[in-house]
Amino acid sequence: MEPPNDQATGEVLHQRGWRKAFTLAEMIDKWAWFVVTVENGYDDMVDEYTNDLYSRNWLHEAWVLLPGHAIVTWTPRIKEFDDRFRAATVFDDGQVLAQFHRISSFDPDDMWWWRRYPRLLVGDLGRDLRSAGAVDHAPHP
Repeated sequence: MEPPNDQATGEVLHQRGWRKAFTLAEMIDKWAWFVVTVENGYDDMVDEYTNDLYSRNWLHEAWVLLPGHAIVTWTPRIKEFDDRFRAATVFDDGQVLAQFHRISSFDPDDMWWWRRYPRLLVGDLGRDLRSAGAVDHAPHP
């Protein structure tokens, strides 16, 4: 269910530089898809990974614009996927991703997702991140 101010939030963020006026549900679904993909092994290129990571940036920016009822409604779902992302990734203070994408402008406390990389390193992303010093932390059977 979309909160009534959802479209206005998307329009404001579009005016601030996002490529279109996304809806809140659209970006929550994108974050959820991304997290599940990271859990299962994100194998696309590092540029695609960082592009997909921006879905969480959008949610971060939207949060200060949304009415209270929307925040109350959607926070549990976002928190669930944030927790899952933390579990599926390794904290390295952004050392690995910074070799591919400028993350120094992102607040380290507020934009914590930029300071983590997937535990499971597969495909192109795994190869690129390993070349930058990432270590596979996936559980082994």
